[in-house]
Amino acid sequence: MDAKTFDKSKMPSRHATVGPERAPHRSYYYAMGLNAEHIAQPFVGVVSCWNEAAPCNIALMRQAQAVKAGVREAHGTPREFCTITVTDGIAMGHEGMKSSLVSRDVIADSVELTVRGHCYDALVGIAGCDKSLPGLMMSMVRLNVPSVFMYGGSILPGKFRGRDVTVVDVFEGVGKHAAGEMSDDDLHSLEAVACPGAGACGGQFTANTMACVSEAMGLALPHSAGAPAEYESRDDYAVASGKAVMELLREGIRPRDIVTRKALENAATVVAATGGSTNAGLHLPAIANEAGIDFDLMEVADIFKRTPYIADLKPGGKYVAKDMYESGGVPVLLKTLLDGGFLHGDCITVTGRTIAENLQGVDREPDEKVIYPVSNPITPTGGVVGLSGSLAPDGAIVKVAGMSNLSFRGPARCFDSEEEAFDAVNGGRVKDGDVIIVRYEGPKGGPGMREMLSTTSALYGAGMGDKVALITDGRFSGATRGFCVGHVGPEAAEGGPIGLVRDGDMIAIDAVAGTLDLEVSEADLAARRKAWKPRPSGHESGALWKFAQLVGPARYGAVTHQGGRAEVVCYADI
Repeated sequence: MDAKTFDKSKMPSRHATVGPERAPHRSYYYAMGLNAEHIAQPFVGVVSCWNEAAPCNIALMRQAQAVKAGVREAHGTPREFCTITVTDGIAMGHEGMKSSLVSRDVIADSVELTVRGHCYDALVGIAGCDKSLPGLMMSMVRLNVPSVFMYGGSILPGKFRGRDVTVVDVFEGVGKHAAGEMSDDDLHSLEAVACPGAGACGGQFTANTMACVSEAMGLALPHSAGAPAEYESRDDYAVASGKAVMELLREGIRPRDIVTRKALENAATVVAATGGSTNAGLHLPAIANEAGIDFDLMEVADIFKRTPYIADLKPGGKYVAKDMYESGGVPVLLKTLLDGGFLHGDCITVTGRTIAENLQGVDREPDEKVIYPVSNPITPTGGVVGLSGSLAPDGAIVKVAGMSNLSFRGPARCFDSEEEAFDAVNGGRVKDGDVIIVRYEGPKGGPGMREMLSTTSALYGAGMGDKVALITDGRFSGATRGFCVGHVGPEAAEGGPIGLVRDGDMIAIDAVAGTLDLEVSEADLAARRKAWKPRPSGHESGALWKFAQLVGPARYGAVTHQGGRAEVVCYADI
């Protein structure tokens, strides 16, 4: 294959590289060491979310160099750039978490603007932490140029007193420390060893959930989601991703050929089967929006409900991402689900082949411990469940993986911010049986829809994880465990019922029936609704204010634009 194989007259890069009028543009490329042959080849954007904010991202620039080698080997011209990441582990538990979800859309927007501004023909994206994964996938579907996604890899587990630990053990250690069950020295010793090197959090939290999604949806090469960040095999997948995007360009296969309704259903199936992060209920509708596909939270939840939970992964189970990788990785999981009739095998992927074709020859081990057979699942329905009812007319979501009690009823304890709730938990002012309400933390009301890992971890550390419930119009970390209901809609800032709850109101949750009800008469609610007034968020300028003006409901992905259904001209066709 050489540059002549590609018809540049039909590619976006022609606008910046072809013809006498583009001589000034080409002079910039000569300044960077390119020659006429390089300029005549397709231009491939290679974007990573590299930064020094957290270990999730520090290996990404190394992997980007390997991607570029693959692009060059396949006769493309790579153009590397970086975009932002807000890392949840650092942002958690304070005002910084308001930036997390906002960053997802900023990532998608920044990639779109970089590719549009420089007229790139294809895209390879490498992400490490939480919102950066869906952010890059959203940009790929939005731009619709041939694209390959690659996960930067998970962190290896830390070791503390002979057992594997993750950062979640440290969050829960804070609760134990507050309860007097962990000393200052022990907490320090734990924090020093929990995260031993590069990579994203090792359990089936948001990063690993969305990494599994990338393979299930077909945007990533088989096996690429599994290898830990520090493994040298990561670079091999990176080279292969660079070559694969050139083949997609040659064949004319684009993200919207891959991300179909059936592919999104496959992605939701894998989230449920792995007991994955509730954040997937936010990100899958957002990715669907870029393609103009209707796929909201409750439709995602319907798939969760009919999918068996078969991967025994933390935080609800025993194992971490490295263990699943060593058990055959996402392909073994997909093959197990496909053979059980839970996947659409005819969906095309970035290999140019279908899911079923990719999985030919993949066999599961007969004594598998991490991935159960569908005939003997951990539980017969998914590890994530959708709820609706008088407290959540627009739906809510709860992660039930690893839980034995699937119903809860108790009196409300209301807090109008996460900080208020955390202080109450840490100060021992929450009682067994309480239903903690954390509101005005939704997409608009936060703004930014914060995660509540600090509060839920403090509950577990204090020994109350299975003795209380927590309900919020905000989000939960993929690392959260316990009876924690998030994404409640409409949110409090929009006048939703969660904003009308008062201390002592009885609330009933039933994850089997899928209901979430506020046991208050409609007459009383009507009176409260009449007296309710919107609250100022405290953010009247800057990025958080802009997000609050644009963001839609959590049910539809908390997106900030109309998506593919309103598109007039697709970038890939300019």
